[in-house]
Amino acid sequence: MKFTPFSIKSQEFNRVLRGYDKEEVEAFLEKVADDYDRISSENEKLRKENEVLNEQLKEYKKIEKSLQSTLLSAQESSSKAIDSVKKQTALMIKEAELKAAQIIEKAKESANTVRDSVLQLREEKRLLIARLSAIVNSQNDLIETHFKDLNVEIDFEKMSGNAAQDEKTEINVEEIMEKLL
Repeated sequence: MKFTPFSIKSQEFNRVLRGYDKEEVEAFLEKVADDYDRISSENEKLRKENEVLNEQLKEYKKIEKSLQSTLLSAQESSSKAIDSVKKQTALMIKEAELKAAQIIEKAKESANTVRDSVLQLREEKRLLIARLSAIVNSQNDLIETHFKDLNVEIDFEKMSGNAAQDEKTEINVEEIMEKLL
């Protein structure tokens, strides 16, 4: 039998001789009914709060699951981004190394070209000096031959204004070459 505040208040007992005081029993039943009513209301209130809290707990668990899923996705995404950045960095380093190697190779080629050009210019200079020397010598020989053919003696001592030695009367081809170069 389920008790309600009304069933407790309206409960009747058999009468016996020398039984309990009716007013005292009714007052006690009234108090018990009131306490029962209060406890029942409080119990109902707590049950409703429990349901609300259980619903909130379910919502919080859903949110927690969603947050965990989001966190996992973010971790995976950041891990992928880090891997991607590492790959891009490695690729950029490789490209930079290739460009550096190309620049070094071009610099070596340029240095070789400059060195070859310098060697070629030195060779051309040597040939030019040899040609000019040959031209000066041949012109010197022609002049000497021409003067000998004319039987003209040149007094270089008088022309220079001092008593120069025979060595100074000869044409110095090397001096001429230095002046030309």
